[in-house]
Amino acid sequence: MQTRKKYIFLTFLASWLLLFFFGGDQLHRFAFFSRRKAAARRNWPRWTDRSLLKSFADPEELQSDGDPWLPSPRERRAARLNVYKNSRCRMETCFDFSRCEKHGFKVFTYPRERDQPLSESYGKILTSIEHSRYYTPKPEQACLFILSIDTLDRDHLSGQYVHNVNEKIRSSPLWNGGRNHLIFNLYSGTWPNYTEDLGFDIGQAILAKASFYTENFRPGFDISIPLFSKDHPQRGGERGWLYQDSIPPKKKYLLVFKGKRYLTGIGSGTRNALHHIHNGKDIISLTTCKHGKDWEKHKDTRCDKDNVDYEKFDYQELLHNSTFCIVPRGRRLGSFRFLEALQAACIPVVLSDGWELPFAEAIDWGKAVVVGNEKLLLQIPSAVHCIQPERVLAFQQQTQFLWDAYFSSVDKIVHTTLEIIKDRLLPHRSRSRFLWNTLPGGLLALPDFSTHLGDFPFYYLQHGSSPSEKFTALIRAVSPSASPSQPILRLIQAVSASQYCAQILVLWSCEKPPPPSRKWPQTSVPLTIIVGRGKLSDRFFPYAAIQTDAVLSLDEHISLLTSEVDFAFMVWRSFPERIVGFPARSHFWDPEQRRWGYTSKWTNELSIVLTAAAFYHRYYHSLFTQYLPAGLRELVDSLAACEDILMNVLVATVTKLPPIKVTQRKQHKDTVPQQVKGTAGSGGRRFSQQQDCLNQLADWFGSMPLVSSQLRLDPVLFKDQVSVLRKKYPRLEKP
Repeated sequence: MQTRKKYIFLTFLASWLLLFFFGGDQLHRFAFFSRRKAAARRNWPRWTDRSLLKSFADPEELQSDGDPWLPSPRERRAARLNVYKNSRCRMETCFDFSRCEKHGFKVFTYPRERDQPLSESYGKILTSIEHSRYYTPKPEQACLFILSIDTLDRDHLSGQYVHNVNEKIRSSPLWNGGRNHLIFNLYSGTWPNYTEDLGFDIGQAILAKASFYTENFRPGFDISIPLFSKDHPQRGGERGWLYQDSIPPKKKYLLVFKGKRYLTGIGSGTRNALHHIHNGKDIISLTTCKHGKDWEKHKDTRCDKDNVDYEKFDYQELLHNSTFCIVPRGRRLGSFRFLEALQAACIPVVLSDGWELPFAEAIDWGKAVVVGNEKLLLQIPSAVHCIQPERVLAFQQQTQFLWDAYFSSVDKIVHTTLEIIKDRLLPHRSRSRFLWNTLPGGLLALPDFSTHLGDFPFYYLQHGSSPSEKFTALIRAVSPSASPSQPILRLIQAVSASQYCAQILVLWSCEKPPPPSRKWPQTSVPLTIIVGRGKLSDRFFPYAAIQTDAVLSLDEHISLLTSEVDFAFMVWRSFPERIVGFPARSHFWDPEQRRWGYTSKWTNELSIVLTAAAFYHRYYHSLFTQYLPAGLRELVDSLAACEDILMNVLVATVTKLPPIKVTQRKQHKDTVPQQVKGTAGSGGRRFSQQQDCLNQLADWFGSMPLVSSQLRLDPVLFKDQVSVLRKKYPRLEKP
């Protein structure tokens, strides 16, 4: 036993000796190198060294790596769980698709209570929905529900904050835990950290929110919307600031910013650092401390100079004369200047980490916006310097398209939100990103018509295709006689003789039944009688019988030659997105009456081609019936000759181009005497209705979409002193 203990002790002693002799040197080296590394670290320049960072930052700005006012991850997580208790909601789990199957995509707004406060902006949102084609007054038909409670401003320090929202919504029998509900919000949270706390449980509702943080955004369910002011127009809106002569794309200033500088609080970090990139030449970055009640308590040494420099430049002038505009975060992630920059064609440079850009589900912002990192602010000038002029111009053009298509009015913002939700219901019939990001935009490209680009009139060039080589003639008959009138018989014969005519449809709009088939002329193309409802808007209904791309709309009293029809059709095939026809009219602004005027007087300008004799694409039938609200179609049915004006306004809204007038052997005559601008005639009542129609349409669209033109297209060699045998359409010149 003693021997065993002796051997164990000797073994333990030997192990320590080996460790000392063979491992001691390694331990010494490790300690030596550790000291060298520590010394090396101490030899690196300190971030507070004034001599090294003199021109870039003050020492106080470098003491902290982050914004102390930003909420901690724990605070953000707690706020998120408070608002998004159904954070895993998706359309498949929190939306009842069955409600949308029977009546389609219909939206119901809760009835408004008399004593319930309503902000101007939320009133515009509700008006947009209630005046749209989506609206239904019957909740049992609704696919989607909108609260009448104003949820836009959920800052409890705001005067527009609505209290006890939870109690109010839960008392409604329609709430159903928020299922199939859409909630709009512009402002959430409050001082000092501005979390996304709405102050009530949204349940399973879809949230359409401005300044959406990506961590809280539920992809495929929520929708990020832009922050807009209470003065944002209800409909229409101002046009963008980029014009055809805005060349070269680079302007006086390369990069600008003018706005508030937050001295304390969330968002102050980025805005406090903006002065570092200001050079007073091509980069202008101006901030002011003069905002808030107690700004003087927190003012620093830069404030006085910044406030003086701030007043030297006009904000609108900077927008007009800059290529890029910095859009930093404010107290919240979004700001008004995002839309202001889009309208001004000043390419937004977004400095708002974590912001889900508006409608990013549909819009490709990479073609219109430069997204920077707040922590890499000093790299922004060199980054935008590297963008080539052709790409700058493409960015500017895209800003104008996006502004006009989706952001220029509250109507467009609301309708874009609803159309994105509608696309989710039927993914196989939804719009592609190409449709959303190419003229005329997703709102004017109806997936119910087609999802194939080649079926739309405005994508032939991009698709590399052409419209069909045949047309369908649609003749509106209003003659009260029991047999077809002589003018319509001659018109049918002339149109059917065209080599491009595929079929003739007669829209019978009389109270008496149409004549039997034996009384109609024999033609080389199919002749079909369609019994209408006696409404003026019937002529623009998307009849299933129309299978050709081109539609020739005709009134029964029109007199045309076959050669006139052929030439007009060939012109239309070159301009399939426009209206091409014969009788023309024009509009004008009457400064004395302060309203739009309508005239049939022969002038050197035109902006309307009557659909009494005109070619256009059949897609406009679908757009007329499905895009326009029922109220506009009722207006057309109540006013004489209003359907011509509305169709021209609709096509001009889509194309931003005027119609095209072609040569006509005989001038078209109205059934009532022509009305001369500024005077009254025997057709005064009809003329007055046309004036009223034009002004009501301008009011509904929010602007005057019609575009004037001084162009008329004639055949080559028309009235030239050459042999008739050399002319393709000689009959056009015969008296």
